[in-house]
Amino acid sequence: MKTGIFVGSFNPFTIGHDSIVRRALPLFDRLVIGVVGDQVHKPDMPSAEVRIKAITDLYKDEPSIEVKPYYGLAVDFAKAEGAHFIVKGVRSVKDFEYERDQADTNRMLSGVETILICAEPQYSTVSSTLVRELEHFGVDVSPFLPKKKNKQP
Repeated sequence: MKTGIFVGSFNPFTIGHDSIVRRALPLFDRLVIGVVGDQVHKPDMPSAEVRIKAITDLYKDEPSIEVKPYYGLAVDFAKAEGAHFIVKGVRSVKDFEYERDQADTNRMLSGVETILICAEPQYSTVSSTLVRELEHFGVDVSPFLPKKKNKQP
């Protein structure tokens, strides 16, 4: 079984994250979305349980997706899940350089490969940070959050 992981704090899980998940899904038999656990203390971050529930509800009709908390290094989570691949989304050259360095380190530490998926152009400026900032100023952020899609027959 080919397993990949997609990890992050997902505060919140955006349409950009959803795009990466849906585009990565055909590459794997099983995709585990790893949500950073409550050991990370960021201001106003909902609990891991709340973030996990929101993502689980979004993909409840997709049997090849699992959503779980993770603690520590992504490569340790990958090994615990039997995954040989970490999926990461990149929006810009800046993201690419950071993720490439992380990918090289992860491969050296564990042999786990990283698959970089470029953001679709319409999502290249969407980030959780942007969504939180807009929300702080009372802007309706629903256009930046994924809606549950009905499964095609």
